[in-house]
Amino acid sequence: MQKRILAASVALSLGMLAGVSLLPAAHAEAGNATPGNARHAAVPRTRHVKVMIVSMFGPEGKVWLDHLGPWQAITVEGLSPDYPQVHCNAQDVCVMTTGMGHANAAASMMALSFSPRFDLRHTYFMVAGIAGIDPQQGTLGTAAWAKYLVDFGIQWEIDAREIPPDWNSGYLGINTKSPTDKPPLDYRTEVFQLNPQLADAAFALSRNVTLADNAQAQAARAKFDSAPANQPPKVTQCDTLGGDTWWSGTKLGDRAREWTKILTDGKGVYCTTQQEDNATYEALKRAASANRVDLSRVAVLRAGSDFDRPYQGQTSVDNLLNYAAQGGFDIALDNLYRAGNPLVQQIVTHWSEWREGVPKP
Repeated sequence: MQKRILAASVALSLGMLAGVSLLPAAHAEAGNATPGNARHAAVPRTRHVKVMIVSMFGPEGKVWLDHLGPWQAITVEGLSPDYPQVHCNAQDVCVMTTGMGHANAAASMMALSFSPRFDLRHTYFMVAGIAGIDPQQGTLGTAAWAKYLVDFGIQWEIDAREIPPDWNSGYLGINTKSPTDKPPLDYRTEVFQLNPQLADAAFALSRNVTLADNAQAQAARAKFDSAPANQPPKVTQCDTLGGDTWWSGTKLGDRAREWTKILTDGKGVYCTTQQEDNATYEALKRAASANRVDLSRVAVLRAGSDFDRPYQGQTSVDNLLNYAAQGGFDIALDNLYRAGNPLVQQIVTHWSEWREGVPKP
């Protein structure tokens, strides 16, 4: 599935953490001690984390690092070599960056979850990243809280030039007979349901925030002839589809809607498309089986940086190759913070109410 980023930002993202404000030296991790004083260095303490913000590449992490510092940088073995540190502030809010795609997300999250540097048993995880968006459910800059994570990559595929005439798609569930059949879910990672109480709480806290917008995104929206695609962005609830193939197209978008319905028994509504979330959740699920994390404390927020399909009269090729011209990249990043921070602050400000689980409404 597509990871919606500006090509130039990929090249820049590796160096974006260099200017992060850090806590005073007295709070620096013991692993940074010089050889001369290493024998006197304290054993690194286990950090109890209230909120772990999970980003996937540099710009997604930077929007949080720019707002919530100063930070203590903690090196964690097994994280991406591009993002080897977790940054934590005095409120016990931390930010990690997994690296893009399923493999990086799973490996980094496993490394974090089993690191002795952190106690994550009471931690709330908020995955916050940009994504392609379905114009039927949102627009550029829309911030969407998910209740279902669906993997688009675990399917059989027929060559598009050889699709049977009575099929509505070249995709079908593995070990099924037609595109409309639900597969047996043998992989056990095809679909996950998040804690709806946490998703609802996150939405309630953020639904009235003012989201960022810009003239370039407004012009791109105006090319669509219906709402919500041609309307200003807002915070919403709808579900997210993961997979490492970045796609564009109306028929593929229709399959994304259908596949979400099939795997969630009609309960899910496809909204955003990204690469990592099922892999991230599976890693957390395995950590939960070892009593290292609590799966009921996982929230996923995705913000639309570009449309997943063309407007009427546009080609899918043009929509794909010129995605950056839509202007959604910067506002999507900004809106991750605007929509996600109310939940972060609610948790840390009222920790006594949130420590043992999501408070009842």
